[in-house]
Amino acid sequence: MRATIIHGPGDIRVENAPEPKITAATDAVIRTVATCVCGSDLWSYRGINPVTEPQPIGHEYVGIVEEVGNDVSTVRPGQFVIGSFIASDNTCPNCRAGYQTNCLHRDFPNGCQAEYIRIPLADGTLVAIPEQPGKELIPSLLALSDVMGTGWYAAKAAAVQPGSTAVVVGDGAVGLSGVIAAKELGAERIIAMSRHESRQKLALEFGATDIVTERGEEGIARVRELTNGVGADSVLECVGTQQSMQQALQSTRPGGNVGFVGMPHDVQIDGQQLFFSHVGLRGGPAPVRAYLPDLIERVLSGRINPGKVFDLTLSLDEVAEGYKAMDERRAIKALLRP
Repeated sequence: MRATIIHGPGDIRVENAPEPKITAATDAVIRTVATCVCGSDLWSYRGINPVTEPQPIGHEYVGIVEEVGNDVSTVRPGQFVIGSFIASDNTCPNCRAGYQTNCLHRDFPNGCQAEYIRIPLADGTLVAIPEQPGKELIPSLLALSDVMGTGWYAAKAAAVQPGSTAVVVGDGAVGLSGVIAAKELGAERIIAMSRHESRQKLALEFGATDIVTERGEEGIARVRELTNGVGADSVLECVGTQQSMQQALQSTRPGGNVGFVGMPHDVQIDGQQLFFSHVGLRGGPAPVRAYLPDLIERVLSGRINPGKVFDLTLSLDEVAEGYKAMDERRAIKALLRP
């Protein structure tokens, strides 16, 4: 089969690889209908996360079940499925508490930018769609495997409530999905922080009420100006840098909450600053599996359309261009069709 392999910074190739096989009774093998490039993949592409040897890459997927292990009972061959970017049994204490990404038996499906993928813990990871979805729904369903679920978790972790004010730090696919989530959870005012016109337009379409183009101290001052000097009830941090974290913490009112889902890189938090701010802080890898049934229903009913974050569609053979376009910010998110 064809699979995407990263060899080093800026070096993405499509190569022949062995088709995955069932290796445990709880596995499923999926024929990929669509996959994509994630913003977190760019950390490796840019050389920030070291790549010491060629390795498969990609963790977002939707597809058709081809084969299942003997212990799999909730999905069957021929079904269209969506799964989380982290495999979970969905039965352990952490899963039952709603934190499937900290499953006691978690596994990490990797190499999903390929024609076929093996998903461990299939019963607890995959959710089947009742019928084969139309092609127009594929992008939005694919978004649920990571970015929409991650944006949703950012909003939940930030305790977005009906009538509240929310700020979204980051205008990538996760940040834009966070705007959708804040809107769905009832935020009355949603301030999107973005410097890019195309992303600003999409944020407004998704429900943002205000755009802040400033960053750093200027961005914090602008948010406080918009909130009568107090700060926002909820802030969604969707980047993962020191600047974005400080921007989030200092844009939040006392008693407000920050939900952080950007993968932290060199982020340091001042304990005294956090202590005296009365700001709550929660985040981590999003438990996407917890939200899949609800988000699937919202997509199938037409209530949300997160697939609009995909502004570049390529064949799998063109995956290197997808990485390049996202790295150069010519694309928000690249969808790949094997």
